[in-house]
Amino acid sequence: MKWTNKIATTLEWGDISNKEQKEAVAEKVAQRVKDGDVIGVGSGSTSFLALQAISRKVKNEGLTVTAVPTSQEVSNACSILGIPTSTLLNVRPDWAFDGADEVDGQKNLIKGRGGALFAEKLVMKSSPENYILVDESKFVTRLGEKFAVPIEVDPRAIHLVEEELLKYKAREITQRMAVSKDGPVITEAGNLILDVRFEEIGSGFEKEIKSIPGVIETGLFMGYNVEILSI
Repeated sequence: MKWTNKIATTLEWGDISNKEQKEAVAEKVAQRVKDGDVIGVGSGSTSFLALQAISRKVKNEGLTVTAVPTSQEVSNACSILGIPTSTLLNVRPDWAFDGADEVDGQKNLIKGRGGALFAEKLVMKSSPENYILVDESKFVTRLGEKFAVPIEVDPRAIHLVEEELLKYKAREITQRMAVSKDGPVITEAGNLILDVRFEEIGSGFEKEIKSIPGVIETGLFMGYNVEILSI
């Protein structure tokens, strides 16, 4: 028996910027789906559109795929679309796709505006092939040009991490606050997020920031083997 209530059967997302471009990129990645694929599914609006495109192909061609979601909203969407899900404890993705907030000329990324950076990095590192789906607004000449760097922090370390980040010439540090609840954003792992703007982001920044006690993950994805899909 399946749930038939509205929440269980209705896909919902807010306004999606550059939707036509994102839909075109979503169709590109959907063409890569093969029967039996285990697919890592990133978070964000472009990934949400790609998941719908994949669902259409799966149904039209009678394919069987399994998704490894990186967030609760992705897991919910898979349930509504009828795509079975699993976890990294049980399967390893054949390939994965995700969006990005920024992409520079060396394919380095800033991700995590949706707050799922830890799970997204786990899936990306576990996948032999990774496709980053972006529209033209995501390309930058240097990381940090448009967006702050999200940093996921253990709540016990929030003050220590803030002080340590100042040593890396952080010019602005803000704790991400929730919109539909009082207080800060809480990640699915129970952590907090600091959004940090740096004067400059060096090549070793990802590892250096991760070395601060209490930092769980950063939104810097530097040196990963990814293919950028755009129009």
